[in-house]
Amino acid sequence: MKTPKKPGWWDEFVAFAVKGNAMALAVGTIIGAAFSTITKSITDDIIMPIVAIFMGGIDFSELKITLPRLFGEAPVDEAGNAIANTLNYGNFIAAVINFLILALVVFFLVKGINRIGDMAKKKEEPAPEPEAPAEPEPTKEELLLAEIRDLLKNK
Repeated sequence: MKTPKKPGWWDEFVAFAVKGNAMALAVGTIIGAAFSTITKSITDDIIMPIVAIFMGGIDFSELKITLPRLFGEAPVDEAGNAIANTLNYGNFIAAVINFLILALVVFFLVKGINRIGDMAKKKEEPAPEPEAPAEPEPTKEELLLAEIRDLLKNK
Protein backbone atom coordinates (compact mmCIF):
# COMPACT_ATOMS: atom_id res chain seq x y z
CA MET A 1 0.00 0.00 0.00
CA LYS A 2 1.40 3.38 -1.01
CA THR A 3 1.27 6.25 1.41
CA PRO A 4 0.19 9.56 -0.09
CA LYS A 5 3.07 11.89 -0.85
CA LYS A 6 3.30 15.03 1.27
CA PRO A 7 3.25 18.24 -0.73
CA GLY A 8 6.70 19.76 -1.05
CA TRP A 9 7.67 23.33 -0.34
CA TRP A 10 7.27 24.24 -4.02
CA ASP A 11 3.65 23.03 -4.05
CA GLU A 12 2.93 24.99 -0.88
CA PHE A 13 4.55 28.08 -2.38
CA VAL A 14 2.52 27.82 -5.59
CA ALA A 15 -0.69 27.38 -3.59
CA PHE A 16 0.18 30.49 -1.56
CA ALA A 17 1.24 32.59 -4.56
CA VAL A 18 -1.94 32.01 -6.54
CA LYS A 19 -4.25 32.78 -3.63
CA GLY A 20 -6.23 35.98 -4.05
CA ASN A 21 -4.65 37.71 -1.04
CA ALA A 22 -1.08 37.21 -2.27
CA MET A 23 -1.93 38.46 -5.76
CA ALA A 24 -3.79 41.48 -4.37
CA LEU A 25 -0.76 42.28 -2.19
CA ALA A 26 1.56 42.07 -5.19
CA VAL A 27 -0.67 44.33 -7.30
CA GLY A 28 -1.01 46.79 -4.42
CA THR A 29 2.76 46.92 -3.96
CA ILE A 30 3.38 47.61 -7.64
CA ILE A 31 0.71 50.32 -7.81
CA GLY A 32 1.99 51.80 -4.52
CA ALA A 33 5.53 52.05 -5.92
CA ALA A 34 4.24 53.79 -9.06
CA PHE A 35 2.10 56.12 -6.95
CA SER A 36 5.13 56.93 -4.81
CA THR A 37 7.02 58.19 -7.86
CA ILE A 38 4.06 60.40 -8.75
CA THR A 39 3.94 61.96 -5.28
CA LYS A 40 7.72 62.43 -5.32
CA SER A 41 7.41 64.30 -8.59
CA ILE A 42 4.58 66.43 -7.21
CA THR A 43 6.72 67.27 -4.19
CA ASP A 44 9.97 67.94 -6.03
CA ASP A 45 8.63 69.58 -9.19
CA ILE A 46 5.52 71.47 -8.02
CA ILE A 47 5.31 71.97 -4.26
CA MET A 48 8.96 72.61 -3.36
CA PRO A 49 9.46 75.38 -5.98
CA ILE A 50 6.33 77.13 -4.65
CA VAL A 51 7.59 76.77 -1.06
CA ALA A 52 10.98 78.10 -2.20
CA ILE A 53 9.30 81.27 -3.53
CA PHE A 54 7.97 82.05 -0.06
CA MET A 55 11.32 81.21 1.57
CA GLY A 56 13.33 83.59 -0.59
CA GLY A 57 14.22 81.25 -3.44
CA ILE A 58 15.87 78.56 -1.30
CA ASP A 59 16.38 75.24 -3.08
CA PHE A 60 15.74 72.55 -0.48
CA SER A 61 18.07 70.07 -2.17
CA GLU A 62 20.94 72.51 -1.53
CA LEU A 63 20.23 72.89 2.20
CA LYS A 64 23.08 71.16 3.99
CA ILE A 65 25.58 71.48 6.78
CA THR A 66 29.24 70.79 6.06
CA LEU A 67 30.66 68.55 8.77
CA PRO A 68 34.25 68.90 9.93
CA ARG A 69 36.87 66.24 9.23
CA LEU A 70 38.18 64.77 12.45
CA PHE A 71 40.83 62.44 11.10
CA GLY A 72 43.07 62.62 8.07
CA GLU A 73 42.77 64.53 4.84
CA ALA A 74 39.50 65.04 2.94
CA PRO A 75 39.12 62.72 -0.05
CA VAL A 76 39.42 64.35 -3.49
CA ASP A 77 37.41 63.83 -6.67
CA GLU A 78 38.84 63.31 -10.18
CA ALA A 79 39.37 67.06 -10.65
CA GLY A 80 41.40 67.29 -7.46
CA ASN A 81 38.70 69.10 -5.45
CA ALA A 82 38.16 68.12 -1.84
CA ILE A 83 34.91 66.21 -1.27
CA ALA A 84 33.01 67.75 1.63
CA ASN A 85 31.26 65.62 4.21
CA THR A 86 27.75 67.11 4.34
CA LEU A 87 24.55 66.58 6.27
CA ASN A 88 21.81 67.08 3.64
CA TYR A 89 18.80 68.06 5.73
CA GLY A 90 17.07 69.75 2.77
CA ASN A 91 16.53 66.38 1.11
CA PHE A 92 15.10 65.10 4.38
CA ILE A 93 12.60 68.00 4.51
CA ALA A 94 11.52 67.19 0.95
CA ALA A 95 11.13 63.50 1.88
CA VAL A 96 8.98 64.41 4.91
CA ILE A 97 6.73 66.61 2.75
CA ASN A 98 6.51 63.77 0.21
CA PHE A 99 5.49 61.36 2.98
CA LEU A 100 2.83 63.75 4.30
CA ILE A 101 1.31 64.11 0.84
CA LEU A 102 1.30 60.35 0.34
CA ALA A 103 -0.20 59.74 3.80
CA LEU A 104 -2.91 62.36 3.16
CA VAL A 105 -3.86 60.78 -0.16
CA VAL A 106 -3.97 57.29 1.36
CA PHE A 107 -6.07 58.62 4.26
CA PHE A 108 -8.67 60.07 1.90
CA LEU A 109 -8.59 56.92 -0.23
CA VAL A 110 -9.25 54.65 2.77
CA LYS A 111 -11.89 57.04 4.09
CA GLY A 112 -13.69 56.97 0.73
CA ILE A 113 -13.52 53.17 0.52
CA ASN A 114 -14.89 52.87 4.07
CA ARG A 115 -17.75 55.23 3.21
CA ILE A 116 -18.62 53.12 0.17
CA GLY A 117 -18.50 49.99 2.35
CA ASP A 118 -20.77 51.62 4.95
CA MET A 119 -23.28 52.58 2.26
CA ALA A 120 -23.30 49.00 0.98
CA LYS A 121 -23.89 47.67 4.52
CA LYS A 122 -26.82 50.06 5.03
CA LYS A 123 -28.46 48.77 1.85
CA GLU A 124 -28.09 45.17 3.05
CA GLU A 125 -29.46 45.75 6.55
CA PRO A 126 -33.18 45.07 6.86
CA ALA A 127 -35.38 47.92 7.98
CA PRO A 128 -36.01 47.84 11.73
CA GLU A 129 -39.35 46.36 12.71
CA PRO A 130 -41.79 48.88 14.13
CA GLU A 131 -42.29 48.60 17.87
CA ALA A 132 -45.57 47.25 19.16
CA PRO A 133 -47.82 50.06 20.39
CA ALA A 134 -47.83 50.48 24.16
CA GLU A 135 -50.90 49.35 26.05
CA PRO A 136 -53.21 52.23 26.83
CA GLU A 137 -53.60 53.36 30.44
CA PRO A 138 -56.62 51.80 32.18
CA THR A 139 -59.66 54.06 32.51
CA LYS A 140 -61.14 55.04 35.87
CA GLU A 141 -63.91 52.49 35.43
CA GLU A 142 -61.39 49.69 34.76
CA LEU A 143 -59.39 50.69 37.85
CA LEU A 144 -62.57 50.70 39.96
CA LEU A 145 -63.66 47.27 38.65
CA ALA A 146 -60.16 45.86 39.34
CA GLU A 147 -60.35 47.17 42.90
CA ILE A 148 -63.78 45.57 43.42
CA ARG A 149 -62.46 42.29 42.01
CA ASP A 150 -59.50 42.32 44.40
CA LEU A 151 -61.80 43.03 47.40
CA LEU A 152 -64.09 40.13 46.44
CA LYS A 153 -61.08 37.77 46.14
CA ASN A 154 -59.91 38.66 49.63
CA LYS A 155 -63.31 37.93 51.25
